[in-house]
Amino acid sequence: MMITSDAHEGIIQAVREVFPDVPWQRCQFHFSKNIADKAPQKYQSGLRAELQEMFNAKTIQAARTLRDKIIRDYQDVAESPMACLDEGFESAMTVMTLPEGMRRFFRTSNHIERLNRELKRQSKAIGIFPNDASLVRLIGSVLLEQNSICQAGRSIFSKETYSKLLVSDVRNRLHLIAEEQASLLQVS
Repeated sequence: MMITSDAHEGIIQAVREVFPDVPWQRCQFHFSKNIADKAPQKYQSGLRAELQEMFNAKTIQAARTLRDKIIRDYQDVAESPMACLDEGFESAMTVMTLPEGMRRFFRTSNHIERLNRELKRQSKAIGIFPNDASLVRLIGSVLLEQNSICQAGRSIFSKETYSKLLVSDVRNRLHLIAEEQASLLQVS
């Protein structure tokens, strides 16, 4: 449905080559960090709060209005971060195509990064593996445990949510976004 990652050029290119019909969602956490880190220190916390408000907007139109306000408010004191916000906004808001209740699950890549940290932590605790199969068994058991934890929590897709998603135009809109993103990459 959608691939979420940071804006590393190699990742974006790989997504386009391997999954040309799947839209890309720029990780909002990393995007916000990229913008705020470029701003002068005294404006960073206020800017982060305003970016979070923009990401939490109910509609894409409301988010665009907030983006424009942020750019107007900070343009004179943080020109480079505002250019970053303007250029990366649409790719960070692909998630707005989804129903509101599903957006939080796809807006960042933090859950994958947490999983990778857990895998690394577990493998470091063991230290040396006698063979590849033992490493695969450890990683498999960690992934099974994490899957059980996720299943015990609130599910993203209920039968009702999934049925509504199937009859909506979300799939078509996501496909159009993927085509638009691919054409923008070919131009640049």
